[in-house]
Amino acid sequence: MTSITGMIDPFLLLATESHAEGEALIGFHFDFLESNILNLAILVGVLVFYGRKVVGNILSERRNQIAQAIQEAEEKQRTAAQALAKEKENLAQAQKEAARIHEAAIERAKTLRAEIAAQSERDIARLKETAAADLSSEQERVMAQLKKQIAEQAIVKAESQLKAQVDNNTQQRLIDRSIARLGG
Repeated sequence: MTSITGMIDPFLLLATESHAEGEALIGFHFDFLESNILNLAILVGVLVFYGRKVVGNILSERRNQIAQAIQEAEEKQRTAAQALAKEKENLAQAQKEAARIHEAAIERAKTLRAEIAAQSERDIARLKETAAADLSSEQERVMAQLKKQIAEQAIVKAESQLKAQVDNNTQQRLIDRSIARLGG
């Protein structure tokens, strides 16, 4: 309001001076500079009187829009903060789950390692038993083969000694004795 009264004061001053000089208070002035100032003062007065409501409404509307934009931004900020908190919570849960899965995998690996070691021990024991059985059967087979070879060699040697020592008479007596034993 101070600027409006500051603009109207020169107008009143001019009107007062012209009234003092005997001129009419309101009148037409054809002086270019005086009429422009007067017209400008009237225009400013009309604009202030009628424009104040329009400008006030525009500023009020703009103020309301800004306040609404601030409220929307604050609401978005609250929503984003809630979403961030929820995502942080989800991340913490996911990290806990990952740690639990990791621990379970380590325990499972230990269990599998123990099972594999036990199975390996059983397999080794079975292989040892099989090897021992194979060795024993091989030993028995070799022993039987050796006995057979020894027996064959003994028979061959006995035959050769018998052929050298037994003549026809001795051979006939052995045959007769064998027949007598058999019951004949």
